[in-house]
Amino acid sequence: MIPILSVSHVYCGYHGRDIIKNVSFTVEAGTNLCIIGPNGCGKSTLLKALAHLIPYRGSIRIGETEISQIQRKTLAKQVALLTQISSVYFPYTVYETVALGRYCHIDSVLPRLTAVDKEIIEDSLEKVGLQDLRDTKINQLSGGQLQRVFLAKTFAQDPKIILLDEPTNHLDLKYQIELLEYVSQWIKHKERAAVTVLHDLNLVQACADRVILLHQGESHSSGRPQEILLTDALEEVYKIDVKKWMTNVLQKWGA
Repeated sequence: MIPILSVSHVYCGYHGRDIIKNVSFTVEAGTNLCIIGPNGCGKSTLLKALAHLIPYRGSIRIGETEISQIQRKTLAKQVALLTQISSVYFPYTVYETVALGRYCHIDSVLPRLTAVDKEIIEDSLEKVGLQDLRDTKINQLSGGQLQRVFLAKTFAQDPKIILLDEPTNHLDLKYQIELLEYVSQWIKHKERAAVTVLHDLNLVQACADRVILLHQGESHSSGRPQEILLTDALEEVYKIDVKKWMTNVLQKWGA
C-alpha cells in the first residue's frame, strides 16, 4: 500500500544553507506523526517544505505525485498548514473564517459557496463545537476559541494531510488536549493523516502514533512513541535525562 506521504532524502533551508539534511520518512493514512527535537533543529522548516512553502531537494510525494509538480491551488486541496495563533487583522465572523477553507475548491470566477460547501462548513463547525459562536467576530474570541476556528477552517479545506506547527502554544491545558483530540478524530475518518510539531512530550505521548526525533536538522531516530520517548535517545539529543525528570515531577503529584 502506498503511504499517503513519502519523504525521501530531503534537504532544505534558507539563503543557500541547509537546515534539514537528508531526512526520510513515510506517513500512513490514519496516522499522527509527531516531530520533536530541541529549538533550532529544523522542525518548522521541515513543515514548510512539506507544504511546499520553501524549495527542497530530494523527494516529497503525496501518494505517487511529487508536490513540486502539483499546482498551488490543487496542493491546497491536499495539504493544510495550521500554525500557532497569529494576529487577527480582519474581524470576520467565525462562519466567514471557516468558509475561507472552501475557496481552494471553488473553480468559478465569482466564488460562491455550494450546498456541499455549506454542509462541509457546518460539519467543521460542529467538529470543534463552534456552532453557537458562528456569528461572533473572531477578534472577540479567546485564544482557545480562536485556534478552534482556525482548526475548523483547516477541516473545511478537507485536505488529505494536516501539518500542525506547535498548534497548542499559548493555549490552556484543556484547550491543548481538546485540539489534539479533534485532530485525532479527524485523521481516523477517511484517508487522512497529520504531521504535528510539538514541544510538550507529554502531549506527544498522548497523541502520537509515530515519532521522529530531529537533531541538528537530521533524523536522529524514529518509531513508536515508546521506542523513542522511553529510551536514551532523548537524553542524547536534549542533554538531559527527560524520563527521570518527568518521573520526579509526577511523584510530586502524589502518583
